[in-house]
Amino acid sequence: MSETREPVPEAVIAALRDASVIVLTGHERPDGDCIGAQAGLARVLESLGKRVVILNPDPPEAAFDYLSSELEYGCFPADPIPDHDLCILLDISELGRCGALAEPLAKAPSKKLVIDHHVHHGDEWWDLAFVDRTASATGLLVFRIAKALGVELDALASKGLFTSLVTDTGWFKYSNTDAETLAVASELIARGVQPDELYSSIYQRNPPALPHELGSQLRSLEYFAGGRLAMLVTDPDEDAFEGNSDVLLDILRSVEEVEVVLFLRHTRDGNCKLSARSKRDFNVNALARRFGGGGHVKASGATLEGPVSAARAALLQAALEELELQFGAGASGG
Repeated sequence: MSETREPVPEAVIAALRDASVIVLTGHERPDGDCIGAQAGLARVLESLGKRVVILNPDPPEAAFDYLSSELEYGCFPADPIPDHDLCILLDISELGRCGALAEPLAKAPSKKLVIDHHVHHGDEWWDLAFVDRTASATGLLVFRIAKALGVELDALASKGLFTSLVTDTGWFKYSNTDAETLAVASELIARGVQPDELYSSIYQRNPPALPHELGSQLRSLEYFAGGRLAMLVTDPDEDAFEGNSDVLLDILRSVEEVEVVLFLRHTRDGNCKLSARSKRDFNVNALARRFGGGGHVKASGATLEGPVSAARAALLQAALEELELQFGAGASGG
C-alpha cells in the first residue's frame, strides 16, 4: 500500500517525536472520522510518552461512547486550551471550522499540523501538513503515521480507526472504499475489533421517535431536473432536525434516477445547514463552495444564512446551474 499512497512526510514524523504537549482538535459537530482518528492518534502519541489533550468545539455524539468512555474528549470553552507546543487539526484544514476554538488556537504560539483528506481552498496557512485527498478517511492517515512511527495499535486505537473507516465509507458501500481501506480494516479486525458491536453502537441505538421524524422530513421531498436532483427542506415551524441526516440521504440515493441529494435544515441560530451528496459524477463540492462550504467531491456541506425560504431558492438555483455547468445544456431541465 505504501508504494502507491502518499507517504508520511519526514518533517511530520519529526514534529510528532519532538513535541511534548500536543492538542488534537477537529471541526464542529465532530463525526466518526474526526472522533475515531483522534482516538487512534491520541493512543499512538501517548505510547511515545507525549501528553495529549483532545479538545473540540462540540462533544462527541452518544453513538461513540465506546470511545469517549475510555478517552477524554474535551469541549471548549468548558475545558481550557493547555499550554502546548504542537496543535494537530484532524479531518479539517481550516481553523475557521473549529468554531470558538479558532481564534485562541490561531493566537497560540504552537506549531500547527494538518492531517486531512479533504479538498483545501485558499492559502496553506499551516506549518506542517499530511494531506491525501485519495484517502477514504482521515483514520487511514493516522494508520500510516502509526506504521511510520513503529507503534503497535492497542485495542482503543484500533476501535477508533475502524470507526473512522466505516463512518466515512458508509460501512464500505461508498465509492471511496478501496483496497487500502479494506486491508486496514482487516488488520484492525485481526487486532480485536468486533464490527457487529461497533455497528450496533453507531447505527442501532436511535430513539423511538426517529422513524416519525424521518417520515416528517420526507414529506418535503421534491424532485427536479428530470428526477436527477432530490431536495429535502425542513419546515421552519417545526423543531430543528437533530437526527442522523445520512439516514435520509441514503434513502434518497437509493432512487435509481437520483444523482444529487440536497438536505437543507434550519438551525436554532436562524441559519440553514446544507448536506449535499452525489451518487455518481456530480461534484457537490463545487456546489457547497458557492456558499462558503466544502468537503469531498461526493459529500460536502455548507451553512446558508437567512430564512429557509430564501436559502432554498438560492440553493435550488445554484444546483440547477451546476447541473448545467457539469453535465451540459439541458441537464437541469425535464
